Amino acid sequence: QVHLVESGGGLVQAGGSLRLSCAASTHTFSDYGLAWFRQAPGKEREFVAAIGRRGVFTNYADSVKERFIISRDNAKNMVYLQMDSLKPEDTAMYYCGARLYISDYPEYDYWGQGTQVTVSS
Repeated sequence: QVHLVESGGGLVQAGGSLRLSCAASTHTFSDYGLAWFRQAPGKEREFVAAIGRRGVFTNYADSVKERFIISRDNAKNMVYLQMDSLKPEDTAMYYCGARLYISDYPEYDYWGQGTQVTVSS
């Protein structure tokens, strides 16, 4: 079992930055690939970024490349999403997910409760 808790969301103006954090409660954190997804009202959950077990491999949605950076700290059981140059279309609930092998489909075994990001124009 992996319990995930996201934090760091909030209201920010366009062009601003936020750093999301996801804390995992598990003794086997480094066994899991991790990802961030987001879901806006009335839309499906969409892939944002993923990171492999050792933090070497990363993958990003085209819409966030050059603006977002995913990272992890296996010693602290944490995964982060640094979001820069935010746009109103980035507004959504952001979720952290964990599974053995990363995927850009929302088929993760464990999810957090989400943290809201709102970007004003």
